[in-house]
Amino acid sequence: MKAVLMDAFGGIDVLKVGEAEKPIPAEGQVLIKVFATSINRPDLVQREGKYPPPAGDSTILGLEVAGVIEALGAGVTGWQVGERVMSLVGGGGYAEFAVAYARHLMRIPENMSFEEAACVNESYITAFLNVFMIGEFEDGQSAILHGGGGGVNTAAIQLCRALTPSSTLIVTASPAKMERVKEIGANYLINFHETPDFTEVVKDITNKKGVDLILDHVGAKYLAPNMNSLGYKGRLVIIGVVSGIKAELNLALMMVKRQQIIGSVLRSRPVSEKGDIVAEFTRRALPKFADRTIVPIIEKVFSIDQVADAHRMMEEDKHFGKIVLRIQ
Repeated sequence: MKAVLMDAFGGIDVLKVGEAEKPIPAEGQVLIKVFATSINRPDLVQREGKYPPPAGDSTILGLEVAGVIEALGAGVTGWQVGERVMSLVGGGGYAEFAVAYARHLMRIPENMSFEEAACVNESYITAFLNVFMIGEFEDGQSAILHGGGGGVNTAAIQLCRALTPSSTLIVTASPAKMERVKEIGANYLINFHETPDFTEVVKDITNKKGVDLILDHVGAKYLAPNMNSLGYKGRLVIIGVVSGIKAELNLALMMVKRQQIIGSVLRSRPVSEKGDIVAEFTRRALPKFADRTIVPIIEKVFSIDQVADAHRMMEEDKHFGKIVLRIQ
């Protein structure tokens, strides 16, 4: 099968389109003919050799796929060859065929394209898991969502608007992306270039109450302003550490305000746990895609032969929403 391969770890130049062995679905898995996948930031980190796939998963890049079931593994029921599906995968998305666990599959709504479906699993499920399942965000509450134009953050904004329409969303973004962030549902915008410590701005917005939830991928640099911006019983959910992994924490403030700091990753969770997450997402969020309340935001669709250009766009942070790789 055709696939994106790497003969070493490193920069964009290590990506090569070549031939790889077609995978065989194990018990509980299905083989998917992949029509589209998407570029996610962890793909870049894995390409650099800093994010190995879980044991047993494909070493080929790609964390989500959209396509058609090609074959069923032993023990799989409730699915048929030929069904349009989208799924999380531990690896292998940048290829013509990929295996996925049946518990991780979702049926693609009739009015959704493969390119749109390729955007859903990694970014929207990550946002749903951390904002709603872990962060316990409810309608009428307030949140800070960092990284305005990225795939997970735009997904979080769209999900909050669809599932908690009366919530207050404070979004940090670069000047170039602030207007588009506002268009998809942000109530307040903070230019993170001009205001790296957003504490006072958040206090003004919330009348010194602070917010209920913060979704953060920045890490160390934002720990202090994040905690200062959290309200009573507020939750800080950390899903990335791009600015570093070590920072000082005011434990007394955390204790008095009964705040929580929660670390979260999706890829390394057990198969059964990811299945439960997908099931809850299917129940609560997927209907919003089916009725087009939520439409995945796609910056650009590249062919598999343009994979280097797709990675370059993400590295240069020139995208808003998702970057899609068309495989077939």
